[in-house]
Amino acid sequence: MENSTDLEKQGYSISTDPAKLDIDVIHHYLSVDSYWAQNIPIDVVQRSIANSFCFGVYHYDQQIGFARMITDKATFGYLADVFVLPEHRGKGLSKWLIATIHAHPEMQGLRRWMLGTKDAHGLYKQFGWAPLPEEIVPRFMQLHNPDAYSKPNA
Repeated sequence: MENSTDLEKQGYSISTDPAKLDIDVIHHYLSVDSYWAQNIPIDVVQRSIANSFCFGVYHYDQQIGFARMITDKATFGYLADVFVLPEHRGKGLSKWLIATIHAHPEMQGLRRWMLGTKDAHGLYKQFGWAPLPEEIVPRFMQLHNPDAYSKPNA
């Protein structure tokens, strides 16, 4: 893994500036390439971004990665929609992104962070994330609509 200084020298950067976000890139990845948001409508992506604390990853001025925190910035945060485009993987960008989110001043002091992942447990474990302990799991509940983006008027 390269360090952030090396990545910056290669033209990579991370920003929380919402004006820099490329909604088309984010929407395409989520709706076509992700396993968790297939067919998500662009207006839903726009609303999700507008109501989250977002981190964009850029190669020069082109967006190549993304993550968003759904958070009150005081007690709780849910990390969602994390991705780096395939052609930019293997350079340590995901690690840099997660480290940047963890270190951000507005993310300090949260009592609980959560996320859901099917295949990136190894990445998150490096930052102290762990599966919910069995004794905690019964406390958590969900209301899940897996077909939310395939129904008309989603």
